[in-house]
Amino acid sequence: MAYTGCYTSAERYARGDGIHAFRIDPSSGAWTHTQRLEKLVNPSFLAVSRDQKFLYSAHGDESYATAYAIDPGNGVLTVVNQAATGGRNGVHLALDRAGRFLIVANYSAGNVGVLPVQPGGRLGDTVHVVSLPGTPGPHRVEQASSHPHQILFDPSGKFVLVPDKGLDRIFVFAFDAATGKLTPTAQGSVVARTGSGPRHAVFHPRLTMLWVLNEIGNTVVTYQWEAERGHLRAVQILPSLPAGYTGENTASEIAVSAGGRFVYCSNRGHDSIARFAADTATGLLSPAGWTLTQGRTPRFFALDPGGRFLYAANEQSDTIVPFRVDGATGNLTPAGEPVKNASPVSIAFAKPA
Repeated sequence: MAYTGCYTSAERYARGDGIHAFRIDPSSGAWTHTQRLEKLVNPSFLAVSRDQKFLYSAHGDESYATAYAIDPGNGVLTVVNQAATGGRNGVHLALDRAGRFLIVANYSAGNVGVLPVQPGGRLGDTVHVVSLPGTPGPHRVEQASSHPHQILFDPSGKFVLVPDKGLDRIFVFAFDAATGKLTPTAQGSVVARTGSGPRHAVFHPRLTMLWVLNEIGNTVVTYQWEAERGHLRAVQILPSLPAGYTGENTASEIAVSAGGRFVYCSNRGHDSIARFAADTATGLLSPAGWTLTQGRTPRFFALDPGGRFLYAANEQSDTIVPFRVDGATGNLTPAGEPVKNASPVSIAFAKPA
């Protein structure tokens, strides 16, 4: 199953109407629409529990998160409850490894909220809120204050990383699996290039490396990750755009192939997926090409769990475009008709029991 989140409000110039569910054909990658869950405000980012029984959404411009039960037979969603996130405009969320806590990045509030997950997937109200200190970046509109944009657990589940677009920092917290409490590491945060706007990040599946995509600077940075201390050290920076492009752009999403050989980043403006080859020994990147997403403003994209397809969510074209992934080269090839979905901004996959 694929579940898509979208923007719905007039303030977002949106056309979306809730969360949509699709059944995926495993051979062709084609999607078949099965459900529309309406009367939701900007269900903008989605996360699925490890046991595939529950889905959770943050809500753009709102101050709550929602829990949904996934029917094990047909994948249909049913609302369980909503709970306060401790801040406004949740833009990203993630569950801890045990599924006991949901952590939300509250973009407008400049903080991170931790919600307990109760029996039956139900959310409790926030038990811990962390503010993010620092000096705002130079962009007067996009960096007026702290703007956390992602919640990312490290491979061990012991640390939580929070790229902050407004402060040009990546914060690192030690995570207490018993209480949900977040405690700054000794380093606390790593400072990015001024005005870069760190947005999203992804870990190499094997090496101790982290890649961070900078929204404003349109760059991808490779960091060495010291797993014992939760320490970051920058070792490389590359543009997300081809050298000949001179137009406006903001980078948005980043993902890595299952084996760690290729890293993909989306560009809004150039409207493309950038592809990088990752050195198998060092994790350093080399540009390998750009593929147009056949639509405008690919705010989000996702690799399917098998790594055979990449789906680009073109927010302003109301389409999700499928591409087949070449496992040997990382190349992307169009794979069928676009899926119609108004104002799509996130995709989550699940395999109901």
